[in-house]
Amino acid sequence: MNKKNVLVLLVAMVMVFSLAACGGGNSKEENNKKNNTAQGTNNTPPANNAEAPEEELVPEPEAKQLTVWSSGTEKALIEETGKAFKEKYGIDVKFEDVGPDKSVEKMITDGPAGVGADVFFGVHDRLGSGIKAGIILPNDYHEEETKANNNPIAVDALTMDGILFGYPMSVETIGVYYNKDLVPNGTAPKTWDEVIAFAKGYNDTKAQKYAYMWEMGNLYWTWNFFTGYDAYIFGDNGNDVADIGLNTEGAVEAAKFYQSLKEILPLATADVQADIKTSLFTSGKLAMNVSGPWQANEFKKAVKNVGLMEFPTLPNGKAMKPFSGVKGFFVNANTKYPNASKLFAQMITSEEFQLKNFELFGNLPANTNAAANEKITSDEFSSTFLKIFANSVPMPKASEMVALWNTHEATFGSLWNEQADAKKVLDDWVVKVKDGIAAMNK
Repeated sequence: MNKKNVLVLLVAMVMVFSLAACGGGNSKEENNKKNNTAQGTNNTPPANNAEAPEEELVPEPEAKQLTVWSSGTEKALIEETGKAFKEKYGIDVKFEDVGPDKSVEKMITDGPAGVGADVFFGVHDRLGSGIKAGIILPNDYHEEETKANNNPIAVDALTMDGILFGYPMSVETIGVYYNKDLVPNGTAPKTWDEVIAFAKGYNDTKAQKYAYMWEMGNLYWTWNFFTGYDAYIFGDNGNDVADIGLNTEGAVEAAKFYQSLKEILPLATADVQADIKTSLFTSGKLAMNVSGPWQANEFKKAVKNVGLMEFPTLPNGKAMKPFSGVKGFFVNANTKYPNASKLFAQMITSEEFQLKNFELFGNLPANTNAAANEKITSDEFSSTFLKIFANSVPMPKASEMVALWNTHEATFGSLWNEQADAKKVLDDWVVKVKDGIAAMNK
């Protein structure tokens, strides 16, 4: 073949390949589609539509010991869980006595310094402060399991801005203990009209006999009157601190009814404290005593025929909604072992250990299966407190709540002791709270 023929042949071959590359309806795009389909990408699911399984959470290889903060009175639960955790993961658990009411503040200091516990027990109303300080890791890996297994009120209490941060452990609220030997026909009054009528015949101030008593100078114990009149502290379930509902029309109506009850409890706010109520109740002088589950065993022993009732219905026909608290475990954002810490927090808040927590200390579980256990449903006090909890209002968890705790005693003192104008007192309270919040955010 001569050189001219070779050249013609080469030109022909180039033209064929060029046409093949340019034709075929955008073959590059089609090839991409084929590749994407084969690899299950480009929003095209694999043929079996199965999602890739989430990678199993395993402890860090270097994790040999976790430090856990909890109340000293509940050390036995940490130790028992620690044994199970050691058996399953080969990691020791060291207990340190830091109560749930102090743990967040301590972690704000100790966490960033690298000396805080890996896991700590805390109360939900301190959550805002903890998140603001950046010391708490979200409950991400176990989020769906936590939500599915626990009371929605408890889950919501440990959630901020749509993110779940804690592992719910126990719940608590308040109710009305009553002496069946003192109330009419041994039956708890169902309405405030009945309580008032009973008090007018039973009260004897010289003998220190009273029908109904609560710490009327304290926001925690008194707010249930206000929620029954649709008042609120912060809007959006306690998250919108710019929306303050302390002086709404309903709040003013609640304050006026609250003030009227001084007729059946003619004492100053400073004269009614927890130990005074307890003494009067256990000595058979106080018929109805507002308190929490932490005194259940004490009253069972001290009062022969003691019962527990939900709060009386208000004059407007609505139920009182008391504050409630949720305790849970949190993972330190500065821990060296976040995986191991999350696994421990999940284990100790499981149904098994929430039931153990009830058996050891009488703490009411957040876990719905544990709460339905016969050990709890057959107990009058526990089952009644859980009914009350279902109608409760978790304490606001915004860090700005400190502005209320700094002003509540003076507010209720003016309302109760001085019987001051309700509208003016509540309006002044809102001003004080706003000023307090502004000072915090400077």
